[in-house]
Amino acid sequence: MKNKAYISEADRLYALFREFYEAYAGERARLERCETIYRGDHWFDVPVTDPNEPRPVTPVIHSAIENVRADLDEYVPEAVITADSNSYTELAETLTRVIRENHLNCAYDEEYRALTHDLLVGGYGVQEIGYDPSAEGGMGSAYIRHIDAGSILFDPLVSDIQDGRAIFKFARRTREWFGEHYPDAASELSDDGLFMDLDRDGLLTPRYDRSVMLVEGWLREYDAKSGKYRVHMVKMAGGKILEDSRKAFPEGIYRHGKYPFVVTALFPRRGSCLGYGFVDMYETSQRYSDKLDQMVMKNALLSSHNKLLVTGASGFDIDDLRDWSKEVHKGDNLSGVTWFQTAPLPGYLIQYIADMRDSIKEESGANEWSRGMTNYGVTSGTAISALQEKSSKRARMAAKSLHSAFRRAVEQELELERQFALGLRCIKTYIDRSDPEGAARAETSARQVMNMEDMPISIRVTVKVQKETGFSAIAHNDTVFRLVETGMITPEVGLEMIVFEGKEQAKSLMKDRR
Repeated sequence: MKNKAYISEADRLYALFREFYEAYAGERARLERCETIYRGDHWFDVPVTDPNEPRPVTPVIHSAIENVRADLDEYVPEAVITADSNSYTELAETLTRVIRENHLNCAYDEEYRALTHDLLVGGYGVQEIGYDPSAEGGMGSAYIRHIDAGSILFDPLVSDIQDGRAIFKFARRTREWFGEHYPDAASELSDDGLFMDLDRDGLLTPRYDRSVMLVEGWLREYDAKSGKYRVHMVKMAGGKILEDSRKAFPEGIYRHGKYPFVVTALFPRRGSCLGYGFVDMYETSQRYSDKLDQMVMKNALLSSHNKLLVTGASGFDIDDLRDWSKEVHKGDNLSGVTWFQTAPLPGYLIQYIADMRDSIKEESGANEWSRGMTNYGVTSGTAISALQEKSSKRARMAAKSLHSAFRRAVEQELELERQFALGLRCIKTYIDRSDPEGAARAETSARQVMNMEDMPISIRVTVKVQKETGFSAIAHNDTVFRLVETGMITPEVGLEMIVFEGKEQAKSLMKDRR
């Protein structure tokens, strides 16, 4: 009876996965179209009427997206744990070191760049918060990583992923892979031809008979008795359940009871957790501008090959006229020979094309100021930096959304650290090795937090930018210098406040010389 119930559970989860997958058919096509237009291949769906016709592409959308991504690179977030109560100050500083080390280990800056691509091109980015027990030499470490938007499914019925029936991640793995990771079940995995037609993207044609779909399902259940949610994880392949976290963690794999995913939408859609990207907004303008370019190029090609109209009454031999090496041609009537030249397109058309492309750049925030280009005689570096700062409103808006999602992800990351390895990690990441008493206090505070139901209300996650822009750093440091000069703050406090490369090294050297 237990085996029969387990099979029915697998069937139920596969049915739910199929429901989600089929609901996302249009979304997968949209994501593929966005990627195609982003790389400048948007003539692919236009029928070819003349194989020799020009199909020009001016990658305005690609350039606009990459410029906004370059702006977002200046806003890579960094988590800072703060404490309102003095009793938790040392713990907050230690937790900040733990989180910083986690993000160095998982190369979060690279994950962030992949996230910005999905956000701007596809319209939303997805991050997963998890725990790797093998990291840190077996000590374990939490992480935040980017998840490809085309390999995850959220409940299409809800706009908040935490209200969804399930979340599915999926990827194909070879049968050899299953033999290495699940040797007991590998030989029993059935062919999942059910998904063969659903997986094709028109670009790759993999051999599906050599692989099996690995599905990772996350389920969130409400316990009415305790009034809390429990989150479970199930891995499936070939119609069978390979792993079920409910065996090892009947009360939930993560104590926080939330789906370990955070979604960031660029232009949110009503009634959905997903969003629209720059390609959705400016695709039509890109297509029309390139279509007009095609008309201009066709006109230029026709104009470069003037036609000669010859009537039968002219008496001239057509083949004789084609021979440009001859100096004399014999005929009867010159009025029967006429040159035909293609009429030029109106001049306003060229300006209209330029205006359409400028509109894409202006509306997307990738204008000349954000690129450091000026046409009005501005030569001062500070003035150009100020104009760049002022022109990047769209990038700052996207950065705020990313930072908000990052803060929620770090809050879950802290919960995982507290659940699995916070005490040991606090000892390891305590920087001041010359202060064993400080390390002991950090360990004591950490263990106290581990035993609490909730994180202390005095502990909060705030987000700052890892690397300030040049203009922001100059303005900030200038303010600090003025405060030091007027005596309102001491030079030591000023050193803590200013922003420059090598700051930690300078503080360490000053401390050693004392």
